Amino acid sequence: MNKTAVLAAAVAAAVGASFAAAPAAVAADKKMEKCFGVAKAKGNDCTTATSSCAGTSKVDNQKDAWVLVPAGLCDRLVGGAKAAS
Repeated sequence: MNKTAVLAAAVAAAVGASFAAAPAAVAADKKMEKCFGVAKAKGNDCTTATSSCAGTSKVDNQKDAWVLVPAGLCDRLVGGAKAAS
């Protein structure tokens, strides 16, 4: 593998890791908002009442699990709420 390909792969991995590690930072940068009650099981972005880790929701549409969505979309999703219920 040439040096350019290795460097490109390293940069892509670093950028991807920074977004995965900081969903709140992504929200601020791209006008995103937390939407509770719409995540699939193990598909939440972060923080539920019973856990602080992404991917830990136990059931689909868990009311205290959230995902980041574009601003304004949560209000249009069935079951979506901007705060945990």
